[in-house]
Amino acid sequence: MYKHLNAEAPTSKTERMILKAVNKKVELIKSNPHYGDPIAKKLIPKEYSAKFGITNLFRVELPGYWRMLYTLTDSENEVEIIAFVLDLIDHKKYDKKFGFRSA
Repeated sequence: MYKHLNAEAPTSKTERMILKAVNKKVELIKSNPHYGDPIAKKLIPKEYSAKFGITNLFRVELPGYWRMLYTLTDSENEVEIIAFVLDLIDHKKYDKKFGFRSA
């Protein structure tokens, strides 16, 4: 998705806006890894647990009702927290992935 945003940003105002927000949020996460809203462990989609082996998940809201999801992990060799962006999804896909119903 990040590659798509980079490719489309020069010609699409929406993609440019989301890309700019993602880059800004990544900088905020670098300075404060717990910047995002934590997702309760029981609500973490099994897809993410199976695919990435995660035990925590954070959500950051983006413009246009998009969401950025990331996890924190400890480096095995150092005491370092690394944030991995797992997904960039629109509001509809977010609701579906987390089992929320649309109004």
